This record gives sequence, structure tokens and C-alpha cells, in this order.
Amino acid sequence: MKNHNVIVYSTTTCPYCVYAKNYFTDNNISFKDINVSTDHKGAEEMINKSGQRGVPVIDIDGHIIVGFQPELFDKILNQ
Repeated sequence: MKNHNVIVYSTTTCPYCVYAKNYFTDNNISFKDINVSTDHKGAEEMINKSGQRGVPVIDIDGHIIVGFQPELFDKILNQ
């Protein structure tokens, strides 16, 4: 599997954020975690990319996914 640029925009209290991060960890995919509850620049970046204020927002190689959607993660990662 090729290297991917993965960013997970999350908060510490979001269970779906934990699921998303566990998905990437369990599949040996490195990712950058941006906690938007403490990183205001990161929160602004997330909103600009997705138009969303809710988390998780996942950026995989420029593909923006809102929510925990492992089937979509698989599809993008296996392209």
C-alpha cells in the first residue's frame, strides 16, 4: 500500500473520532491528528476544507470525508 497523507480533525470527547483514529492505527496507516477543540487554526482549516463544524473530518490525500466511514476510507486508500 502506498503512503498516504491522512489528517484526522477530532476532539477528545468524540467517540467517532476515536473509531477513526483506531481504524488508521489498526491498519498501520500513519496520520496527523488535529484536536480542533484546542487548535483554533486547525479548526479553521477543517471548516475551510469541509464546510463542517462537526467532527470527525478526515482528509485522505485531499479527499474530505465527514464522519466515521471505514468503507469509504478503504476505497480511497486502495485507489
